[in-house]
Amino acid sequence: MRRKLIAGNWKMNGSRTQLAELGPIAAAARDAAGVDVAICPPFILIPLAVPRAGGIVIGAQDCHHRESGAFTGNVSAAMIQEAGARMVIVGHSERRAEQHESDEMVRAKAEIALKHALTTIVCVGESEADRKAGRAVEFVCGQLRGSLPQEAGDGELVIAYEPIWAIGTGNTATPADVAEMHAAIRSHLTDDFGERGGRIRILYGGSVKPDNAAELMAVDNVDGALVGGASLTAADFVPIIQAARGA
Repeated sequence: MRRKLIAGNWKMNGSRTQLAELGPIAAAARDAAGVDVAICPPFILIPLAVPRAGGIVIGAQDCHHRESGAFTGNVSAAMIQEAGARMVIVGHSERRAEQHESDEMVRAKAEIALKHALTTIVCVGESEADRKAGRAVEFVCGQLRGSLPQEAGDGELVIAYEPIWAIGTGNTATPADVAEMHAAIRSHLTDDFGERGGRIRILYGGSVKPDNAAELMAVDNVDGALVGGASLTAADFVPIIQAARGA
């Protein structure tokens, strides 16, 4: 049985004051047996968030693919771990698009994050054009082939399926769409990793909200959610945690 994971990605949002939201989120996490809860704030808030986590896993939103060096403005996996974070997101569509990150770059980031014992969420997802052209599954499986690490390391690998057309748009894939894609991802994982592929958690992300979380959590092979805007407040995030508990 795979435990549900509800991970919040604050993106470039949040402040010292907003960390007060972690209190009620942590309380909900403690009440949600069988559910893991994580928050990934901006880098600068990680050391402030860790002491207030109360059982929530604190993560980062990215890491560099090298151990150290002349990479101005970047943060390494070792630095993330030293700051107290235990998770990192790599390959988010916003970074693939805006920072021009290739599958090979995402794979390198995943490998170094896993080496440093970080739970590593590798994001994949298709554009609206690919979905309309009937290439959604083909595209996502291609991303998996290019992005998944070949070296396991000591961290846990997690996949997040985030259809690009549903991120921050208010649009959500139908349960049938999600079931089809998560089944294809599961098949790819078991082909690549054998029995281990059946244990890798697959999250859905893309305008996950309190009013659609329960329906999404009930879909086969949906092992949780990667949540954007709805993770910024306890009022929105806690009902998603509760939906995962009831799934």
